[in-house]
Amino acid sequence: MDQRLVEILLDSFWKILLPGLKMTIPLTVISFSFSLIIGITTALVQFARIKILSQIARFYIWVTRGTPILVQLYIVFYGLPKLGILIDPFPAAVLVFSFNEGAYTAETMRSAFESVPSGQMEAGFCSGMSYMQTFMRIILPQAFRTAFPPLSNSAIAMVKETSLAANITVTEMFMATQRIVARTYEPLALYIEVALIYLIFSTVLTKLQRAGERRINFLAKEGNSKK
Repeated sequence: MDQRLVEILLDSFWKILLPGLKMTIPLTVISFSFSLIIGITTALVQFARIKILSQIARFYIWVTRGTPILVQLYIVFYGLPKLGILIDPFPAAVLVFSFNEGAYTAETMRSAFESVPSGQMEAGFCSGMSYMQTFMRIILPQAFRTAFPPLSNSAIAMVKETSLAANITVTEMFMATQRIVARTYEPLALYIEVALIYLIFSTVLTKLQRAGERRINFLAKEGNSKK
C-alpha cells in the first residue's frame, strides 16, 4: 500500500465517521423509535381484531412490505413536490424509514402478541384489570421478551439501510465516502473503509443486543422465582 493511499485513508476516516455519528446514528435511532410506535399500534389494532382498522393495517403492511424502500424514498422526496408537498432530506428519510420498518415491526409484534397464551388475558380480567391494563401489564411485557431479538436485528439492519438516504442527498456516511471517492479516485479502498465503519457500528449494536437479551432473561427468571 503506497504512502498516498495510507494518507487518504487516515484523513478520510474521521470525515466518514463523523457523518456516521452526526447523521447515520441519529437517523437510525429516531426512525426506529417511530417505527416501534407505528408497529406496536398497528399490531395492537390487529390483535384487538378491530375490523375496519385491521383492514387498514393489513393494507399498510401489504403496500409497505411489497415495495422497495428506495422507491419509497424517491416517491416521498422527489415525487411529493409534484403535489406541492416539500420535505427536507432528513425528515423525508425519517418518514420513510419509520413507516417502512413499522410494517415489519407490526408483524413481529403481532406474532409476539399471539404467542402469549390466551389464558393470560383471562387471568387479567379475573383479577379485575381492564383490557388495556391487562395488555400493558401482562401481554406486552411477555410479547416484548419474545420480540426483542428480531427487533434488535431490525435495528442493526436499519443502520446499514440508512446508506440509501444518500440517494435523497442526506449527508450520511455513504454520501461522505462518495464525495471523497470523487475527489481522490480511490473507490476500492474507501468503500472497504466505510464498510468496516458500518461493521463497527453493527458489532457494537450486536453486543448491546446480547446484553439486553441476557438482562431480559434474568428479569424473567427472577420474576418466575417470585411467583
